[in-house]
Amino acid sequence: MFTADIYIQRRNLLKMKPGSGIVLFMGNPDSPMNYSANIYPFRQDSSFLYYFGLDKPCLAAVIDLEQELEIMFGDDPTIDEIVWTGPQQSLQEVCEKVGISKSKPFNQLKPVIEKALNKHRTIHYLPQYRAENIITISKLLNIDPAQVNANTSKDFIRAVAAQRSVKSSEEIRQIEAALEITRQMHLAAMKRSKAGVCEKEIVAMMESIAISNGVRFAFPAIFSIHGETLHNTSWDNVMQTGDIAINDSGAESPLHYAGDITRTIPIGGKFSQQQREIYQIVYNTQQSAIESIKPGVEFRDVHKIAAIELMAGLKEIGIIKKSSQEAVNAGVHTLFFQCGLGHMLGLDVHDMEPLGEDYVGYTDTIKRSNEFGWKWLRLAKALEPGYVITVEPGIYFIPHLIDLWKSQNKLADFIDYAQLEKYRGFGGVRIEDDVLVTDSACRILGPQIPKSIDEIEAMTS
Repeated sequence: MFTADIYIQRRNLLKMKPGSGIVLFMGNPDSPMNYSANIYPFRQDSSFLYYFGLDKPCLAAVIDLEQELEIMFGDDPTIDEIVWTGPQQSLQEVCEKVGISKSKPFNQLKPVIEKALNKHRTIHYLPQYRAENIITISKLLNIDPAQVNANTSKDFIRAVAAQRSVKSSEEIRQIEAALEITRQMHLAAMKRSKAGVCEKEIVAMMESIAISNGVRFAFPAIFSIHGETLHNTSWDNVMQTGDIAINDSGAESPLHYAGDITRTIPIGGKFSQQQREIYQIVYNTQQSAIESIKPGVEFRDVHKIAAIELMAGLKEIGIIKKSSQEAVNAGVHTLFFQCGLGHMLGLDVHDMEPLGEDYVGYTDTIKRSNEFGWKWLRLAKALEPGYVITVEPGIYFIPHLIDLWKSQNKLADFIDYAQLEKYRGFGGVRIEDDVLVTDSACRILGPQIPKSIDEIEAMTS
């Protein structure tokens, strides 16, 4: 955990935002795989970690905004639990490490909430994604579980999203620690990705690197020769010479900050001419997008810059007709680039996604589009110093989508479908880095990971 003063300062800033009432934070409980004693590796709620730093299950915290009172609720281990888990510090001992002076048994949470409700005080809480916590809040507030997330505090959500969006120097160091491990994973994957090797062997090797560094994956790794499937978490293909594999993976730091890097690897050590052309288009697009990032620039405009660059590249190889600007205005790019250019990064790989992307990536005036290829843009609003974002353009040749558009003769004035047919089985290319918005521009975080064609071929040959 960070030092106590960091958590105290975060909570003090939060107290200035939601107004009056009680702020309720639910920590995560353990989650069983198939029976209660066989549990998944524990992962604390990210907002709970941000404000309280305690990486332990079955905790809740209350901040009384009028009285500026902070209470942690949880239970000390029983002797039966100590037999299985070994000795542990008391709740009060760990609370003192994060600047909380008052703690109570978990069963005292309900009386505190009931007292506040009886006085008609507002209970602020965040959206819940764990069924156990939804049930707990429904009992605390005497509401139907189906209404729990409908009654979340919008002021509280906005306050947390605004605060967590701007990363401190301590947080940047954690992200870069995650990226140090992520680099090890990617270099090993490049060296080991050979003909005859199954994708899951690479994923297992990368996970062993994370575990050997005392951490875990920040998200299930995407490693696949079928890169046209954007979130492909199947690892059953045996790689062959001539394939290209997308490796979208990242480690967590010791304090659970995420790394998120994508590289595209030629199996056999060399890109084919067709693969080189598509890869270079994506590489040039990422360079242009990163160069355009600075405070005050709306990320949806950076996304559009990337789309125009992609269309310019595809025009050069004969897939796209007319100008790249016209193609983007018509939505042609969404046949090849269906997802958003990137997202916030921090304690969550899609940072603060549980709060709701419309609160994190949009504003009251910058609304989400419902158009195909734009609706999945997770971040659109103006960038600020301290934001950490991913920049991950890609080109994806999805046969089902190509067939659909072709059957409709969709945008045929822009697309040479005969030329496009040559790329039907291509797959996809994605390149991703994690970028910090600075006071005047931006910088790529973490150590360098091979990215140019020459660098990657040198690693994979």
